[in-house]
Amino acid sequence: MSKYYLNYLDELESEAIFILREVWAQFQNPVILFSGGKDSILVTHLAKKAFYPAKIPFPLMHVDTGHNFPETIQFRDDIIKEFGVELIVGSVQEAIDDGRVAEEKGKSATRNALQITTLLDAIETNKVDCAIGGGRRDEEKARAKERFFSHRDDFGQWDPKNQRPELWNIFNGKHFQGEHFRAFPISNWTEMDVWNYIKRENIAIPSLYYAHEREVVWRQDSWIPNSEFLVLEDHEEIVTKKIRFRTLGDITITGGIESDADTLAKIAEEVSGMRQTERGNRTDDKRSESAMEDRKRQGYF
Repeated sequence: MSKYYLNYLDELESEAIFILREVWAQFQNPVILFSGGKDSILVTHLAKKAFYPAKIPFPLMHVDTGHNFPETIQFRDDIIKEFGVELIVGSVQEAIDDGRVAEEKGKSATRNALQITTLLDAIETNKVDCAIGGGRRDEEKARAKERFFSHRDDFGQWDPKNQRPELWNIFNGKHFQGEHFRAFPISNWTEMDVWNYIKRENIAIPSLYYAHEREVVWRQDSWIPNSEFLVLEDHEEIVTKKIRFRTLGDITITGGIESDADTLAKIAEEVSGMRQTERGNRTDDKRSESAMEDRKRQGYF
């Protein structure tokens, strides 16, 4: 009898597709959390494969902080048009205008934490019972604690000590009224896996991931892009550098690295030699040792 083997990327793809199909089977109104970053793009690509030749059966949900890279918003709109799926947008600016949240002030102000209220409002308004995210366990220690099916209580909060057992490939999505789940189909992928798969599948990604010249300022050990939201201190100077971004968030908190990697092959080669996690250039994660876990406990992605 001949044996059939999958290479490691095929195994990861198969696992992720299985989880996406489990979400569709167990939940009534799931959505994909779409940020325009490589991981949410990957999850959307896998969803397309999981249900082909039908369309992706659930909407994409984007929490728009108002401080996004313009390139990210354009890419999001292009994806929606190409895939023919519904887009749900939760606006942080609207939450600020309505008095639901208060905007931070000062040099290091960010709207990152303000996404929590906007996300939970969008989940409640749209009666979402499962939000599919692109979180991976190798990104950050709080995300390493996540299950594939991550239970959230009726306040949208995450308790790492109150999660369902996941034995083999059995997932329990049962929940009470008002509760919901987050699902993470690429939990077992590494950053290197993501880039190798994107390269193999030739998946389109925002130009921000490729090396390009940009005005930046050196802050908290990374190159923060110049924008209308950037507040300079007296000692800081805007310079032009050839950089790229390993991860995408708000333009105010996403730090770039100096790089010449302007192709997928060069990016994969560059990442293979790195020893710092890709979130090492995110200033929002540098506020405290438990910054990510604190936000996740409040309802963050």
